[in-house]
Amino acid sequence: MIEAAGCPLSLRDQCRLLGLGRSFLYYVPQAVGTEDLRVMRLLDEQYTRSPCYGVERMTAWLHRQGLRIGHHRVRRLLRLMGLEAIYCKPRLSRPGGPEHRVFPYLLHGLRIVRPNQVWSADITYIRLREGFVYLVAILDWFSRYVLSWALSTTLDVWFCVEALREALGRARPEIFNSDQGSQFTSEAFIGVLEGASVSISMDGKGRVFDNIFVERLWRTVKYEEVYLKDYGDVDEARWGLGRFFRFYNQARLHQALGYRTPVEVYVGMELSSQGSWTAVAI
Repeated sequence: MIEAAGCPLSLRDQCRLLGLGRSFLYYVPQAVGTEDLRVMRLLDEQYTRSPCYGVERMTAWLHRQGLRIGHHRVRRLLRLMGLEAIYCKPRLSRPGGPEHRVFPYLLHGLRIVRPNQVWSADITYIRLREGFVYLVAILDWFSRYVLSWALSTTLDVWFCVEALREALGRARPEIFNSDQGSQFTSEAFIGVLEGASVSISMDGKGRVFDNIFVERLWRTVKYEEVYLKDYGDVDEARWGLGRFFRFYNQARLHQALGYRTPVEVYVGMELSSQGSWTAVAI
């Protein structure tokens, strides 16, 4: 933020242009206690196993693990982690405010038949030994290829914008689909997509499985990397995830892709218009 007297924009206008709420100016991060971190690790593991668990089920499950904890605390920790149960309800994600724009859902009945037809983005919680970070990834739906990813210690919009710009430096999708989270409805994020002439699609009410491919990616990342490695700090997480995403894109065989790797499908279909690939039905 620019607070110099000569700046023509007020702090309120600067926040609006950046897609940030005014509360961002006054927010001071609070350290998370050791006990809360222990509970968050359990919540993360159970959510990965059962993403349909809401606050009440999570609380009941924690009671069965021997923890005396109330649902208010569970709700607070889930919000801090950016986790929300996947099931039909009036709205899956809340936009950040009136300055955040929501777009119609464009994927109804669409068959995904080629790379760069539809991209999607999502954010997940990544635990560290003594803390946590947030991970955003941008995925090509047809090939499951991870075009870019980024880490952040906060749920601000800029690490999402960074990942988007990196992905657009490689290619441009016809449609970009996301939920209605505040990061993806912000002017900063939307402005990059509109500047690249990309059609924007957002999950509608009751669209439970719109981001199913990204949810599957998160399960793979956590079971095959995060839970096994138990990162000590952000640098270790960044190095480990970078290595894993290279493996995921270039060497991990996917049954849904005919036991090919994402890069083989993504690059192969980019280079050739021929092939016997199976379309993805939405």
